Amino acid sequence: MTLITPEELLRRIDDDDVRVADVRWYLNDPDRAGAEFAAGHVPGAIFVDLDHDLSAPPGPGRHPLPEPAVFARRMSDLGIGSEHLVVAYDDTGGTTAARLWWMLDALGHRHAAVLDGGIQAWIAAGGPLSTDVIVYPPAELELEDRWTGAIGRDELIERLGQLVLLDGRAPERYRGDVEPIDPAAGHIPTALSLPVGGNLGEDGRFLPAAVLRQRLHDVGHAAPGGVVAYCGSGVNACHNILAMRLAGLPAPLLYAGSFSDWSRAGLPVYATPEPGSRPPDL
Repeated sequence: MTLITPEELLRRIDDDDVRVADVRWYLNDPDRAGAEFAAGHVPGAIFVDLDHDLSAPPGPGRHPLPEPAVFARRMSDLGIGSEHLVVAYDDTGGTTAARLWWMLDALGHRHAAVLDGGIQAWIAAGGPLSTDVIVYPPAELELEDRWTGAIGRDELIERLGQLVLLDGRAPERYRGDVEPIDPAAGHIPTALSLPVGGNLGEDGRFLPAAVLRQRLHDVGHAAPGGVVAYCGSGVNACHNILAMRLAGLPAPLLYAGSFSDWSRAGLPVYATPEPGSRPPDL
């Protein structure tokens, strides 16, 4: 499963086998997400903290992947089990919620979905909000013991120029016009700009599969070496991976460290509107 509509979630919200996860997060404002959850959330939702629950301590990037066993234990403690349909939502079109979807999916959980349109679509569909905090008992969750579908910095360097690299950040960050948090401005050499906002319509929901396929087809089949998605810290890139799944295209690998890892390592970046080529000394 990949997406669930607010209307379908409304029909299933009281089912015992559903777990709704609020994955709202705000760059440079770590306390806001918890405050937004406390002010009102989808009834029965649990708060899943990107920094604490979906990331290891900063090191190779701002949001490195935790060890699978650590992640599985944390999700189990929150009440997420193998039998549950996990519905992740945010208020940014799924750009953060897709990280939880990708992590569960990559470790073999086949019942994870993103709420299409997020909390705004939920409210628009007549969904209520709650301030009640639900604590579920720990659940039995079996996940695989290693990450699949991910690529690290060393392997990326080795294959750079042989694969298609997709940068999911805003165009101004790709060009290097602005950089709000990472130590260098620009993009990884050879990367194409594919802002995640382009996956959504004006209503904040994902574009139809046929439209996504038209948008993503060329990049999805452009290199025999495969496709790698990245962003600032390996979160929003999952939105492009989800879009390619919806479009029926092969899933890209996730560079979890993303630009935060690349730039902190002092590797070359290009602050230009063009992808550029592989630097000869890399």
